[in-house]
Amino acid sequence: MSVGTGTTSTATSRAGTGTSGADTAGTGTAGADTARTSTAVDVRIMTRAELALHGIRQDVEVERPDGAGPSDDGHVLVDGANAALPRNPASPYTVREGRVWLDDGAGPLTDTGLSLTPVRRPRFYDLTTADGIRYEEIARLHGSDVLATTVVQTCVRYAESDRCRFCTIEESLRSGATVAAKTPAQLAEVAEAAVRLDGVRQMVMTTGTTAGPDRGARALVRSVRAVLQAVPGLPVQVQCEPPGDLAWIRALRDAGTTAIGIHVESLDDEVRRRWMPGKSTVPMAEYEAAWDEAVRVFGPNRVSTYLLVGLGEDPDELIAGAGRLIDRGVYPFVVPFRPMRGTLAARDGIGAPSAEVLRYVTEGVAVKLRAAGMSGADQRAGCAACGACSVLKTAGG
Repeated sequence: MSVGTGTTSTATSRAGTGTSGADTAGTGTAGADTARTSTAVDVRIMTRAELALHGIRQDVEVERPDGAGPSDDGHVLVDGANAALPRNPASPYTVREGRVWLDDGAGPLTDTGLSLTPVRRPRFYDLTTADGIRYEEIARLHGSDVLATTVVQTCVRYAESDRCRFCTIEESLRSGATVAAKTPAQLAEVAEAAVRLDGVRQMVMTTGTTAGPDRGARALVRSVRAVLQAVPGLPVQVQCEPPGDLAWIRALRDAGTTAIGIHVESLDDEVRRRWMPGKSTVPMAEYEAAWDEAVRVFGPNRVSTYLLVGLGEDPDELIAGAGRLIDRGVYPFVVPFRPMRGTLAARDGIGAPSAEVLRYVTEGVAVKLRAAGMSGADQRAGCAACGACSVLKTAGG
């Protein structure tokens, strides 16, 4: 979908009921009834969905050009909440005097009602380790108060035949923006400085998949221990594939980990094989066993998984699958697929989903989260607690 097309559809839906996105998403009426809310709420969620996909026409001080997970974005506060938005000179959204304005090309700018404040460059970025490594190469600020790192910046599944088509985990390594493996001591040093100098409140540790049966969990255990020795009480989330030996989940909790993300990206096996040829060799049954063990060890709503909107999964089936995860005690973190530079998807010209579909799925999942009493903020650490890469917080999830 082009930016121009998205702008036209947004203007049309705002002029009408604010729920037309549910109809254009190509979904069933039962799902539409579940997802619909008031006109005012719909318009705000639609605007946040478009911002998540099309970004803003503004440079920012804190950015993330590539890496594991959603990236190629700038970090800002939208209405005071963390948001990670693409920096896009062709976006219909611009920022003036701290407000977000829509330029639909048909007349004067329209005030969206949203405020936007760029996140300031953190002071810990100015520091280096004793051996000359910039702290920014070890961990980065996400939003205004989250420290994030990829402990192992390589992945055994990064050959083109195996690679997840939306991933750029090794591109930041190739560009010299990071180091291949962060030591526990380095992570502890940077975490202490980030908390002391910049008020960081939580930390996220992810990793590329390693060849051993732990699939990266071993390095995470060591890293969590070191960080919590340096900064006792700092909430930390870890993210990894389901370990081949589920005892590693208990080891991560015993090390002091607050929450865990075991990310599947799609619940549709055909979509998984097409988008994640290497990762899809881990059967869904292994994910389910890992989620159940993680909920047993960490507790309900301390376990999360990414679900990407726009990979081809039917929207109603995606919402229903998210509901089954919620029933397990797992928080489904719904995030839009964006064709980031450096990905196989971008190379092949695969586009992002429409804002209407993103809004529809987000609202549908948010309804189920509210019914279950699950909030991302209650996880205390991690992507769901931060919320910057999703529209779920705006939708009340």
